[in-house]
Amino acid sequence: MVRKRATYRSQPLGGPHDAVAVVRLLPERLAEMAATVPGPPQISKQPDRVLMRCQWHPPHWPSRLPSQEGPMAFRAVHAQWGTVFAHLPDLGCGRSWDQVWKVSPPAPLTCDECGHGMFAKTSRTGLRFFAHAPGAPTCALGLESVAHHLLKLELATAARDAGAHAELETRGPDGTWRADVLATDPAGTWKTALEAQLAPITDADITARTEKMRADRVAAIWFSDRPRPPWLGTVPSVRVAPSDGEKRLAVVEGLVKFAGRGWKPVPASLTEFLGWVFSDRIVPHSPRTPLSYPQRSLTTVWTAPQYITAETVHLEEEEQRQRLYEARIEALRREKEKRREQIRARNAVTRAKALVEATAAERAARTRPPGRLWQVARVFRRGVDQALAKLAEEYGVTATVGYSTGDPRYAGGVPLVGEDGAPVAVFDPDPNRVRGEAFLLLAGLLLMFPSKADQRRFENASNIKKKHRPIDGYRTDFAEIPVEPSCASNTRSCTCTTPQLVAKIQNAEYSAEPSERMAPAAAPFRAECRTCGSRYDKPWRRTSNTPIPRQQTPAANARPSTAST
Repeated sequence: MVRKRATYRSQPLGGPHDAVAVVRLLPERLAEMAATVPGPPQISKQPDRVLMRCQWHPPHWPSRLPSQEGPMAFRAVHAQWGTVFAHLPDLGCGRSWDQVWKVSPPAPLTCDECGHGMFAKTSRTGLRFFAHAPGAPTCALGLESVAHHLLKLELATAARDAGAHAELETRGPDGTWRADVLATDPAGTWKTALEAQLAPITDADITARTEKMRADRVAAIWFSDRPRPPWLGTVPSVRVAPSDGEKRLAVVEGLVKFAGRGWKPVPASLTEFLGWVFSDRIVPHSPRTPLSYPQRSLTTVWTAPQYITAETVHLEEEEQRQRLYEARIEALRREKEKRREQIRARNAVTRAKALVEATAAERAARTRPPGRLWQVARVFRRGVDQALAKLAEEYGVTATVGYSTGDPRYAGGVPLVGEDGAPVAVFDPDPNRVRGEAFLLLAGLLLMFPSKADQRRFENASNIKKKHRPIDGYRTDFAEIPVEPSCASNTRSCTCTTPQLVAKIQNAEYSAEPSERMAPAAAPFRAECRTCGSRYDKPWRRTSNTPIPRQQTPAANARPSTAST
């Protein structure tokens, strides 16, 4: 037990026993301050502890003292002397602690919050405070934390050093609000409430409390030592913290200046900050230019009027530069559109010439019997019928497969020509063959593709080869081709006694019949029964090398007219 106690007493501040260690050392520091004449702040040996005449606390000091000491208060009202403070050597009225502590009869002390009687006490560790007499009601003064009390004292000291009168716990005229510290001008021209806010509070509540003070012509400034208070900037406020190498608190967030193109933080002590506020050298401002990282974007900051003017000038210059930039962009856009119109005019001439030549070639081809390429396109090109149907339904164009199929000007695609023999669309051209006359012709025609994937493939290829890409792009569309049932989707097998087979090879149908064994060349393909529509899983063989012609409408089978234009 002795070893543990020795280890505990040697525990440095900031460790797991920080709260109790601070309470143990606090009376010694208060005694040292009481023995010295009030003067400049004192710095403790620990780099993260700053002790002042009103004693500042770091953010990690204990918010409450040990519960065995009971609720503590650091001020009371004496019947003859007025308000007295336990932390001050002269109690704030030129008296000593011995005149109120353990005197008989008891000193006439009362609580300025609830009016109940109080008496002076000293804790087991030597801390001086005031406690309520037995039977006291629940009082907010007794629940005040040491951290909150010390921050109020530091605010009062800084206000006095800045040249103002400072009073603690001052109520408003109608009693609806109470200021932690009320700083007033010696001439009585202004009043400012300095609020120490350590506990969580909503934006609505802190705004309402500020408005109540403003209604009584009292400005309010809120202070916090917490790392990231969420309400900071909602009302006029700053965040304070001990500054390295300084003897006083410093404003570390909420005080800025406009430099260059944005806001930058301004280092200042708490006394300097309050002096600037009291002399109207800085004012609250809602920045229109966001604060840059690592600063948080606050709604309200403190800055000097000249920096507000600098921000306004900067924004006006930015707006002027933006207008000039937009004017230049608009001029460039008009010039670019003018050049595009000139290119469109030249393209219209070349495309019309290419279309006339293609029409002449189609009419010349119609004077001869259809060639093999025309038959292959009608039988083997997947999606041609769907493309013709879409042209008729959506575009109102009646077209057929052109007799000039195979002409290089169509880039490997199938020409779809109208009733007058002029090409109206090209089906499934090859993007790698679009050049020369093919480019001039296809740039002005509608390009149809068997699927969306084929359409996207062509467009991607044209985007890569920008030389063969029209200025306004190609007009493309695709036909919806119904998916034919496959062996994987057709789970039924043919059970007909005499099946009527058809073999599907390369998008064409051939006559087939049952066989005793499957030929190796037929293995990759499938056969179906026309009688039941099911797949045929038994061996089969093809009986003809000629594809079965598709059923065509009379209009499609009819040979186009060769009438001259």
